[in-house]
Amino acid sequence: DRAGLDEDRPPALPPPPPHPRPGARARAARRRVIEARQLAKRFGGRAAIEDVSLAVARGEVVGFLGPNGAGKTTTLRILAGVFPPTSGQALIDGHDVVRAPLAARRRLGYAPERPALHLEMTVAGLLDFAAGMKDVGAARARRAAVADVLERTGLAAVARRRIGALSKGVRQRVGLAFALVGDPPALLLDEPTAGLDPERRADMRGLIRALGAERAVLVSSHALAEVGTLCDRVVILHRGRVLFADTPARLAARLRPTSRIEVEAAAPAGALAATLAAVPGVRRVDLVTQTNGHARCRVEVEPGRDPRAELAARVTSSGWGLLALAPVETSLEEAFLALVASQEGSQR
Repeated sequence: DRAGLDEDRPPALPPPPPHPRPGARARAARRRVIEARQLAKRFGGRAAIEDVSLAVARGEVVGFLGPNGAGKTTTLRILAGVFPPTSGQALIDGHDVVRAPLAARRRLGYAPERPALHLEMTVAGLLDFAAGMKDVGAARARRAAVADVLERTGLAAVARRRIGALSKGVRQRVGLAFALVGDPPALLLDEPTAGLDPERRADMRGLIRALGAERAVLVSSHALAEVGTLCDRVVILHRGRVLFADTPARLAARLRPTSRIEVEAAAPAGALAATLAAVPGVRRVDLVTQTNGHARCRVEVEPGRDPRAELAARVTSSGWGLLALAPVETSLEEAFLALVASQEGSQR
């Protein structure tokens, strides 16, 4: 029986618990649980990170973004106590990871992108081992902790299977389960949805959101659109330094290079594009779709201009039916790329 082992059909996650009331979440979010204070790390003569400061409060999920080599993994490893910073301070629930490593690790769950799992062990055996490492308690307490994590992560069906026989996607979830043992208030998750199919990726996002309701979660990801829906804030690292720290919406708003408007009309595509391009303030018009006598165009507008009323008037005065006219929001991915590109340009 290979139930639960198929890469494309891992065991389903249980439904997440109800989202906490806004007031409860706001009260929980006041206490900082994960903190980096002016962290720097040098390997030989090379600076991996410089002056990195960030904080994640209880009840908050923060996305950690940056190009490859930006220093994200280095920062996560310092926070996890894998190696010390060259300078600066890393705190987990108020405990310095260098001066009080045991206290910090008991309050932290760390799931690296490629967790070092013991492939010959069963899932339940590994989690019991984790419970012992984290000093969860006597055998009965460990069993209860393991059962809780198995249920929460949807791994109960594969609890007695060897980890080496599981698919990559399920192993990724085992790594998260390992991090959750002991119910730590802080979670560091490095690419937690890597290797999951779209349905399980959505399930995992729901699980992380649920976990973040009562914990501080710092999650590294390359899936920018995913971060936009998952995270309360984003921290962008570039060349070892913090480039941006704010909400996904403010990132997109800050870097909107020009306004864009989509116009759909019952009109010939070429004629519609030419008519829209003639409106003052329009910089460029791109045809998006054309079907059955309908056309949809994306209009790029000069900064500070809002020609929507004139665009609508030109369409209707041409005798065409105006089907839609709406601004286009800048995606998180577009904003991220624009921010990094602007930083690269300023350093040339």
